[in-house]
Amino acid sequence: MSELSARFDLPLGEHAPAGARHTVRQMLITWGYTRPEWLDVACLVLAELVTNAVRHGNGCVELCVQAHEDDVTLSAADGSSVVPRRRAAGETGGYGLAIIEQFSAAWGVENHHGGKRVWVRLAPYPAPVDGDGRADR
Repeated sequence: MSELSARFDLPLGEHAPAGARHTVRQMLITWGYTRPEWLDVACLVLAELVTNAVRHGNGCVELCVQAHEDDVTLSAADGSSVVPRRRAAGETGGYGLAIIEQFSAAWGVENHHGGKRVWVRLAPYPAPVDGDGRADR
């Protein structure tokens, strides 16, 4: 499989996380990533990325999805240069980075046009083996 990628913008707002989940889930399914449990985790991580961008960023959110073989990376860029940091979980939040760390292989932050891009490499997509010993999707 060659590398697949998609990039799109979302306006900030309360519906941004749900819109992102729906769009990216359908995109991943179209690309062949169809395992429901893996998709659920991917959408949970994506929702946390977008929620954090909505709550703490400014401007619109630029989402990027990149896939190659069993590696999928999600990223969300916003106009704020404030780097995310873990904080104590409570009534007003603090769960986002803990969820991202628990359900991803790696994550990081990079500068992006005066703001930041937070990227997450998801746990590898599980490749089952068919009766002939070949990996299938």
